[in-house]
Amino acid sequence: MVDKINKRVCPVERAGGLDNSLRRLFQNPGRILKSYIKSGMTVLDIGCGPGFFSIEIAKMLKGSGIVIAADLQEGMLDKVSKKISGTNVEKSIKLHKCSENEIRVSERVDFVLAFYMIHEVPDKEKLFREIKSILKPGGLVFIAEPAFHVSKTEFDKMTGMLNNTGFQIIDRPKILFSRTVLITQKKLSG
Repeated sequence: MVDKINKRVCPVERAGGLDNSLRRLFQNPGRILKSYIKSGMTVLDIGCGPGFFSIEIAKMLKGSGIVIAADLQEGMLDKVSKKISGTNVEKSIKLHKCSENEIRVSERVDFVLAFYMIHEVPDKEKLFREIKSILKPGGLVFIAEPAFHVSKTEFDKMTGMLNNTGFQIIDRPKILFSRTVLITQKKLSG
């Protein structure tokens, strides 16, 4: 199973490339998420890797709220655990190991971040249905995909899946080298 996972998921050995000062210049978590993260929220960071976004989100929550740092690889969660051990954000971050095919989070969440990981998921529609089932009413989902990995056609196909799964696009935030979408659940007409 590990070999199968490593063919489509960034390996733990390359985690340093996901968390460095150069990336912070182009993809600063505070700058990208400041309009969406508020104290008291429950935030799910799917595919958290070494915690690049999770730790910054926890700081933005200012001690009120929780970040569920979810990853498929135990090694990535170990890296997050080591970084936050003994820090003032440790109590604000809950580490969660996903299965290969499900997130398996029972908490209802206000905000979901899926940064550069949707292209790694074999059954995207299943993932979107699961996200929808745990998203609180009015909750938001921020998806960013690497433009160098995911073509415009592939990204448009994914947004079509989101629409079919009951989401609506409310914005397309600009992030260098990325294709992005901010979505929420469609309102029921009635």
